[in-house]
Amino acid sequence: MSDNWTEIKITVPSAKSDLAGDIANMTVPHGIYIEDYSDLEEAAMEIAHIDLIDEELLAKDRTKAVIHIYISPEDNPSEAVSFLEERLEACGVEYSIDQASCAMDDWLNNWKKYFKPMPVGSKLLIRPIWEEDFDSMGRAVLNLEPGLAFGTGTHETTRLCMELIEEYLTPGADFLDVGCGSGILSVAALLLGAESAVGVDIDPLAVKTAAENARLNGVEGRFTGICGNLADKVSGKYQMIAANIVADIVIDLSRSVPEFLAQNGVYIISGIIDTREQDVLDALDGRFTVLRRKSERGWVAMALKLNEG
Repeated sequence: MSDNWTEIKITVPSAKSDLAGDIANMTVPHGIYIEDYSDLEEAAMEIAHIDLIDEELLAKDRTKAVIHIYISPEDNPSEAVSFLEERLEACGVEYSIDQASCAMDDWLNNWKKYFKPMPVGSKLLIRPIWEEDFDSMGRAVLNLEPGLAFGTGTHETTRLCMELIEEYLTPGADFLDVGCGSGILSVAALLLGAESAVGVDIDPLAVKTAAENARLNGVEGRFTGICGNLADKVSGKYQMIAANIVADIVIDLSRSVPEFLAQNGVYIISGIIDTREQDVLDALDGRFTVLRRKSERGWVAMALKLNEG
């Protein structure tokens, strides 16, 4: 396969184009292109001051929007597709993804040569399992087989989350990861001293990948993978809960997370694009206090504590 950029096209209802666009923006650092003809006549008149429109444009489906994402050669398109599927389903967005020109195995194998051992925070080194010649630099090594599940540590949202976990995790804590993807956050927490970790995800492939990554790191006895939704499948109290998801799901989770957060526990949220940060803060207002905020390239992560009373 040549080192060309890969185009991914996601078709969604026009009414959901903004939400789907926010999700799509999480997969790339350089923006997206959205085709939305739902207000074609109004836009043509407002922008170009014309009412004569090409027949080909008039024939476009006004009920659908098409989001175009362009993945650079050094990134993994299969991870982006898995992430998109998981987050769109979690947000209840109907979608189709055009993979007609995509060879999933070629994607993954081509991308592997760019994914090298990577330090995160001050204590961890993420090591893809195909890299055998590396220096741990005295860090705990997190061995990772990404598969097709989101979460390699290469995305800003994941790294920010892991840095906050390192900062706030207390030894012996019970850890809960909502939307666990590859299980990278759960494995990181266990390597950093958590007693147990539970990863919950609506995608069975993600749960399977997370369990395999726990095994690769020798922590399978302390990891539990659950396929389903948080409120329906999880029980108990956790000293730390992490959610590296999109803003709308974080907002929704803020209502149910207190039920699972132990006293003096820390809730870590990530996956928030900076344009949605205030929406999240508004939803958290009165219930949570921000302990720490970190940001990188337009992405925001926060460590929170539950307000008493």
